[in-house]
Amino acid sequence: MRTALVPILLLSVATGGCARLSDIGSAPTLSEISNPAMQPEARVISLPMPQPSMAEQIPSSLWRTGSRDFFRDPRAKSVGDLLTVVIDISDQAQLRNSTQRGRTNNEKAGLPNFFGLESRLPAVLPDAVDPSNLVDLDSSSTSSGNGTIQRNERIAMRVAAVVTQVLPNGNFVIAGRQEVRVNYELREMRIAGVIRPEDISNANTIEYDKIAEARITYGGRGQITDVQQPRYGQQVLDVILPF
Repeated sequence: MRTALVPILLLSVATGGCARLSDIGSAPTLSEISNPAMQPEARVISLPMPQPSMAEQIPSSLWRTGSRDFFRDPRAKSVGDLLTVVIDISDQAQLRNSTQRGRTNNEKAGLPNFFGLESRLPAVLPDAVDPSNLVDLDSSSTSSGNGTIQRNERIAMRVAAVVTQVLPNGNFVIAGRQEVRVNYELREMRIAGVIRPEDISNANTIEYDKIAEARITYGGRGQITDVQQPRYGQQVLDVILPF
């Protein structure tokens, strides 16, 4: 068994261990600034949309059809605009299930009469066979299951996002990322989804529960995260070992 572990450990060092050796004694590097529209969360998407309608132009009118205000609106309304996403998740869930099932079966079959030839059966069958009790089946099964789920989550953050796409029906596709490094630990926050312009407040903010297809991730990487994660060799063994 120890001999079989040597190639696995060498493979884990070659694939991931060597890449981490360059980080020894240095802080995690920040990601390069890139176009938010090129992020995986902000790729161009296609959703069922109604046919776009042409805005009607009214001559000698101070009000433009489809405009949301008379004066300048500070809220995000076009590609490249910024808005703040307020994340205040406080979820609690507790589920408890209990299932019990029982079943008992009993089957018995015999052959006392067989076309009037039952008198000849003793000559064909062994003496120990009783024609009236040829088959006797008995089965019993019982199952019991219990399950409990208890969850408590609390996240309160604010992150700026960029409007990366305006859909034909006027909804916005947004994406944002925030990275904060403290000493040797890097915290990363990502947000993406689809919002309605009507849900943006006058302060140019929107709450997370008004984001459709929301993708919110909060995590980190660094020395503390490394200690909390299993080593590469242990992760490999957890995948390949069947027991």
